[in-house]
Amino acid sequence: MFIEERHQEILKVIQESGRISIGDIQEKFGVSVDSARRDLRLLEDKGLLKRTHGGAIPLFQVGLNPPRHRDPTNMEVFENYAAIAKKGAEFVRENDIVYLTSGSLGFIMLKYLRRDINYTLVVNSVTLANEFKYWDNITVYIVGGKMRMHGTTSLVDSFAVSFVKNMHFDVCLMTGGGYDADFGFSNGTDETATFQRTVIENSRKKILMMPNQKIGFKAFIKVCDTNKFDTLITDWDAIEDQLNKIEEAGVKVIVTDKE
Repeated sequence: MFIEERHQEILKVIQESGRISIGDIQEKFGVSVDSARRDLRLLEDKGLLKRTHGGAIPLFQVGLNPPRHRDPTNMEVFENYAAIAKKGAEFVRENDIVYLTSGSLGFIMLKYLRRDINYTLVVNSVTLANEFKYWDNITVYIVGGKMRMHGTTSLVDSFAVSFVKNMHFDVCLMTGGGYDADFGFSNGTDETATFQRTVIENSRKKILMMPNQKIGFKAFIKVCDTNKFDTLITDWDAIEDQLNKIEEAGVKVIVTDKE
């Protein structure tokens, strides 16, 4: 089989199965580990797939956004997302002022945030704020502005930006569309990028929580440079060369373990 034919078969497996592993390529085509990795690297360079630590997945569209009618309080929680959320919750300390993301990881963190210490949360999601109404140990501020009409009911317009401009956070727990060592942190809309940029600038400790699928990916609008964050929390499938470059930029990288 010619290399071009092998590449077409690899892309076909990814399209049908949603992913392919290095082991799958070795077994299916009788090639070495180095050859399998080289195949995936070449295909990624052509913009045809997204490499992970153990294989590859389909490449996201740059402008891809979550479904409007997704229910973030009743969604499937993937193992890597849960591990990242659990680690992120460890950064909240007694009496902290915390910005908590309105992305899916913010909702997953409901299971892991401490309920035995006092702290303040600032959230820009009506749906997420509602989940905290019976927590006795926290104070909650809801960012004001125009509510987006989708599952997370987030607020990121100019009113929301003005709101957080007047705040300062001990820690922000952020997520987004992509984090690439060269391009930086990015997201899907200009409104979201402007809002997140303001929160980051007003935070003492900046924590970015990103699953492997978003490491090395460039979303539509750049939010900030790679080194704006103090810490990246990701999972065991994140591609190593990206993580090495992110560390070289001065960001502490925490890779969660698979349970």
